[in-house]
Amino acid sequence: MKTRPGRPYPLGATWDGAGVNFSIYSEHATGVELCLFDGRGGDEQIARIRLTEQTDQVWHVHLPEIRPGQRYGYRVHGPYDPTNGHRFNPAKLLLDPYAKAIDRTIRWSDTLFGYRVGDGDADVSCDTRDSAASIPKSVVVEPAFTWGGDSPPWTPWEETVIYEVHVKGLTARHPDLPRELRGTYAGLASPPVVDYLRRLGITAVELLPVHQFVADKHLVERGLTNYWAYNSIGFFAPDVRYSSGRGLGQQVHEFKTMVKTLHDAGIEVILDVVYNHTGEGNHLGPTLCFRGVDNASYYRLVADDRRRYTDYTGCGNTLNLTHPRTLQLIMDSLRYWVLEMHVDGFRFDLASTLARELHDVDRLGSFFDVIHQDPVLSQVKLIAEPWDLGEGGYQVGNFPVLWAEWNDQYRDTVRRFWRGDEGQVGAVGYRLTGSSDLYGRGGRRPFASINFVTAHDGFTLRDLVSFNDKHNEANGEDNRDGSDNNLSWNCGVEGPTRDRAIEALRARQARNFLATLLLSQGVPMLCGGDEIGRTQRGNNNAYCQDNELSWFDWKLDRARQDLLTFTQELIALRRRHPVLRRRQFLHGRRIRGSEVKDITWFRPDSKEMTDEDWQNAHTRGLGLRLAGDALEEVDPRGERIVDDTFLLLLNAHHESVPFVLPAHRRGVRWELVLDTRAAGGHPRQRLARGGASYALEERSLVLFRMRALRDRAP
Repeated sequence: MKTRPGRPYPLGATWDGAGVNFSIYSEHATGVELCLFDGRGGDEQIARIRLTEQTDQVWHVHLPEIRPGQRYGYRVHGPYDPTNGHRFNPAKLLLDPYAKAIDRTIRWSDTLFGYRVGDGDADVSCDTRDSAASIPKSVVVEPAFTWGGDSPPWTPWEETVIYEVHVKGLTARHPDLPRELRGTYAGLASPPVVDYLRRLGITAVELLPVHQFVADKHLVERGLTNYWAYNSIGFFAPDVRYSSGRGLGQQVHEFKTMVKTLHDAGIEVILDVVYNHTGEGNHLGPTLCFRGVDNASYYRLVADDRRRYTDYTGCGNTLNLTHPRTLQLIMDSLRYWVLEMHVDGFRFDLASTLARELHDVDRLGSFFDVIHQDPVLSQVKLIAEPWDLGEGGYQVGNFPVLWAEWNDQYRDTVRRFWRGDEGQVGAVGYRLTGSSDLYGRGGRRPFASINFVTAHDGFTLRDLVSFNDKHNEANGEDNRDGSDNNLSWNCGVEGPTRDRAIEALRARQARNFLATLLLSQGVPMLCGGDEIGRTQRGNNNAYCQDNELSWFDWKLDRARQDLLTFTQELIALRRRHPVLRRRQFLHGRRIRGSEVKDITWFRPDSKEMTDEDWQNAHTRGLGLRLAGDALEEVDPRGERIVDDTFLLLLNAHHESVPFVLPAHRRGVRWELVLDTRAAGGHPRQRLARGGASYALEERSLVLFRMRALRDRAP
């Protein structure tokens, strides 16, 4: 086969119209071989080419006879010396760290391990059996795609409503999709699904990991899989499992089509990305890619025992971002997904791991410096899961500007409040108004707080109000897995019940959570399916359940349809009224030309809250007035936007509380907009005069709108 020297950059396999340039970084390798495989999907090696060109520790070659669709892998030579951090083994075929597509999933066998499984001295013995039949192959892709006039929606942070969802889970049971599209990128981009997302009103989908991932061996042997996919092995490759096409590399085209379709609907695409570790596990894990390419460069190794990995993730290893080539890998991956795949942002799993320079989390680590200086990545949405499992890893509120954060303090406070725990009103005050205690410094805004009550990791909303304890028996770990600190609502009766009073209370609690979430300052994140009462039957760790336990059930009864309508109306209310999504923190300043402050807190007697009230452990009812300036405008979609003044009342107590409606001026009237006591949240149309007493029912939330003078009823 003809070869040319090729170029060291770009890394990976690049089709240039005249052939393919292959390049791979390895600092400690003594030799690299490129292996080509037949195009029929088998494991027959048709060529083995030794790379003789090396530039700046990058091995490269150009093959003029190769075209898109070619399957390939690498064999990397060097010392097999685990005690010194090296695990080279040319018997193990390796994935390209920069592969843009991977043809299939792993077929587990002992040949995938660099050492002989079962040997008494574990991983120090080198296994020389060929792994080619067990490992998938990297695929050369055709990068051309007709994007047409595709343009990012560029939704401002304060207008953003995030919908966290799994590509397969959303569509696997959708009745209006043909079977071949269910569970795929194409299914997510289908008209019925896109129409559903548009009518729901969300502005962005946050997709659980779509990078090619490894299904753990111990799960596969039990008939399970890594459904959530937080076990990446291909940081450039959209996972082949979610492709409806059969052609090699088809998943790339299908993913781009999905993004383009969602953009056409005004919906942004945010990817949940896992750059903190890989799917190769700990020192006893398989040799699939990075471990065999250059273990000592790609991974954080224990300083005094380089056979083992530093593990800040609980997944066996941690990528070594102190190494410039590993940092380059992540930056190249991020830019690829923005520039070539047109995604709009990222949510970084266990993001504190990425900030670790040596041991402590460094708020201004090199990763953040590079991101902030990057002309591409500094312009997209960046969301951190601001913790990891290492010492000092909990960093909520400490990420720099440009970053938003998953706010677990919002989740826990709101759950405690609606459960009726004492002493929560002070914390609730901060959470409802954008968590200024966490984000009100360093130039950050309320939208630095990604507010959520539920997420993929934990109970669904339906289960949160229906179960007192987790029920993870289906995971096969004797219910020991998953968080015990679930903060569920102790209703006394678990699971399905025919007791109408219990069911009504559960439904109201679900509405309370949704209303609180969507009426809080900051960015709301809705866990996919909560709006239609999705249940996992009490499983709060369904990471391995790729089945109907996790998938959406689209058969909606009356109660689930009512909840969907309630959620749609809440999102629309938020969109129509800027006072519910301010760009700046509210500090009790007087509105221009008005006698009222931008925010005022009331106790039930209509007096303003005092410091003593805030610290009273028994306070469970409070009111919040958000003052608008009553200006009207029409947004680009032709929707009427009104900056009204609202009054939000919350009562987490088990008894009704009489609440005197505030009257800052004579003739104030309040129009009841929402009441979670009512089925579907729809109150009877009524006006109440300022100064009148309103019976705020137990465990309920109500929202009033102040009627403008011109709208005043006689």
